[in-house]
Amino acid sequence: MALMPLLMLVIAAAAVLVLLVLALSGPSAQRASARRLTSLRDRHMVSASGTNAMEAQLRRISTAQASGFDLTLARLLPNQEQLERRLAMTGKSWTLGQYGLATLLLTLATMSLLLLKGAPLLLALLFGIFVGVGLPHFVVGFFIGRRIAKFTAAFPDAIDLLVRGLRSGLPITETMGVVGQEVDGPVGEEFRAISDKMKIGRTLDAALQETADRLGTPEFQFFTITIAIQRETGGNLAETLNNLSDVLRKRAQMKLKIKAMSSESKASALIVGALPFVVFGLVWFINNNYMMHFFTDPRLIVAGGGGLVWMAIGAFIMAKMVNFEI
Repeated sequence: MALMPLLMLVIAAAAVLVLLVLALSGPSAQRASARRLTSLRDRHMVSASGTNAMEAQLRRISTAQASGFDLTLARLLPNQEQLERRLAMTGKSWTLGQYGLATLLLTLATMSLLLLKGAPLLLALLFGIFVGVGLPHFVVGFFIGRRIAKFTAAFPDAIDLLVRGLRSGLPITETMGVVGQEVDGPVGEEFRAISDKMKIGRTLDAALQETADRLGTPEFQFFTITIAIQRETGGNLAETLNNLSDVLRKRAQMKLKIKAMSSESKASALIVGALPFVVFGLVWFINNNYMMHFFTDPRLIVAGGGGLVWMAIGAFIMAKMVNFEI
């Protein structure tokens, strides 16, 4: 029975941290844009029987090239397809085995550190799992966000180069290869990947849709749908892409204005939400016997749980107030 208050407090703290991460992770404009694009995208999906066979063959080749250690650790991870997609979005050569190894080492290191400082076994186990699972996920999300930001910033310039190639008389497939060669960074990598897929027999629509699904950005979804609609209905593709480039630049400017206007509120929410946990951790390492009362005294357990709940509610409301859909 003595472990029940401790268990409830640890679960409440972990839930509040997860809620803070979800609330402050950013606006939900991407999900809203994805919902708006789903109906249009489904009408222009191109599928063929040879495509599935090619994907299966490429999957078998990549699986055969993976080491036995990577495959062993990968089997222990849930949602392997989603993890592979997230790791591919980083642009790094990370594997599922490396991701699983990092999770395991972080969990064991955190547990050992807390046990050496006199923390209860249950607290050390739960906090170790939280750090081991959350920190790699956060790092991968950081690299994904940085790569997507670089792609979004350079994408309008790549469209302008594409427009100039089309106006000079080059076909769209050859122009994409030129963009892949001339543009550096994530944009050049993605266009080179599209060009390589078309060289091995993929259609332009299928290659674009695969890239759009992997990137998950509304900007590239707009580009994919524009190409698909133009190929069906006809028209001046160069003029359409030129208008799209202008729209994407104005959209980026609006995002920057909203980010500047809401930065103060976001910083306040982050500081207010993180300060109690930082102070608690510092005092714990200085005098852990003093902080043990929060896990043994029922009055402090109730007060700490109530404080966590109200902090989570306040941070969640502040985050929703500064999130805007574009």
